[in-house]
Amino acid sequence: MSEVTFNALVVSLATTAAVHFGDMADPATGRPGRTNLEGAGQAIEMLALLERKTAGNLTRGESAFLVQVLAELRRRLLDAHRARNGTGRADGSGRPPAAAT
Repeated sequence: MSEVTFNALVVSLATTAAVHFGDMADPATGRPGRTNLEGAGQAIEMLALLERKTAGNLTRGESAFLVQVLAELRRRLLDAHRARNGTGRADGSGRPPAAAT
């Protein structure tokens, strides 16, 4: 078994978000996955929690990787909310969803 690293943990949680964004096909049917923005937001919140709880305890590389992954996932979530609402804004008010702050 290969060594489990911090970055592998981050990738695992980011993959969970990708599944909820519908990026992965259903293995049973081969059809595109369903979008579940709430689930994607929860996966992003888990990564944000990990970021807060590990602050000051990561290497520069680990910290930079986590920041980059979170920024990309938050952008995707905000874009998905905008697309869903057709407003150009997350909820029509101009405020992003909680996970994107």
